Amino acid sequence: MPTLPWVQPNPARPRSTAFVMASRFEVRSLKDVPRFLLKSLSAWGQVRKAPGALGASLEAQVTRGVFLTLSAWEDRDALYAYARAEPHKSIMTGLRATMRKSTFTFWEVPVERLPIDWRDAKRRIEEQARADAADSGSTAS
Repeated sequence: MPTLPWVQPNPARPRSTAFVMASRFEVRSLKDVPRFLLKSLSAWGQVRKAPGALGASLEAQVTRGVFLTLSAWEDRDALYAYARAEPHKSIMTGLRATMRKSTFTFWEVPVERLPIDWRDAKRRIEEQARADAADSGSTAS
């Protein structure tokens, strides 16, 4: 499946700051891909109507069992309200057992820099994954 292009559900206020989230999800088995893909498309439909959503894109690397999300929000509260709302809340709870690894990273940008570049988002996800691995290694001792 190709990358779903950046959509802009709501206009940004000029000269404001967007709260950005990028995530990477890896399923445990390729047999989990169809279910994860179907559920992620449901969440995609929700984000397209979510209050405070300034933009979003989704990349599915189906043959690898990897899904990446990229979204921009008016603020942290708008993102968290979306995450707590249905169907997203039930989707994430229901898919938790199928996940091998998940990485989340957050940052802020001036709205004039939207849409976010996928290369930048992937770099940030990789940096966060390395930091998370280092943190879990130091706490495992």
